[in-house]
Amino acid sequence: MIYALIAAGLFVLYLISIYNRLVRFRNNRKNAFADIDVQLKQRHDLIPQLMNTVKGYMDHESSVLTKITAARSQAMNANSIDDKIAAEGMLSSALGGLKIAVEAYPDLKANTNFLQFQEEISDIENKLAAARRYFNSATTEYNNQVQSFPANIVSNMFGFKEEILFEISASERADHEKAPDINFGK
Repeated sequence: MIYALIAAGLFVLYLISIYNRLVRFRNNRKNAFADIDVQLKQRHDLIPQLMNTVKGYMDHESSVLTKITAARSQAMNANSIDDKIAAEGMLSSALGGLKIAVEAYPDLKANTNFLQFQEEISDIENKLAAARRYFNSATTEYNNQVQSFPANIVSNMFGFKEEILFEISASERADHEKAPDINFGK
């Protein structure tokens, strides 16, 4: 009888350690997203300034500016991590449309304010990429714990579920996979 109680006690302690490990990994993932949130806030703050700079040059591109404004608003109002990831994908796609539209405006590409904002956004995007890599690493570690045996039994009992990664949008991926256009002047 005493051995059964000791075995039951050890089993309960083992389940508690698994539960605590799952909580630690989930909190690590949330903390990693907090780093992303800081970069996203900076990007959201720069977008209106960039838009004001661009408006004077791009009278005929109001649909691009409207998409960026709507995507920014949706991204700022997203509450959960999953909603923020989806909204930021839409915002990145809309900003990609701005990059394409800017190519038709040489005066804008030479504007010092625009160049400064473009440089600041590029810097934020680089920091965001680093934070995204850390977040995805933390998410993968968490997902591995949720899916591994015997932790998957504990995760199912207590509602731990697999989480999504913060991946770049399809348009961003296409931009990164496209060979650069090199022009040596004519």
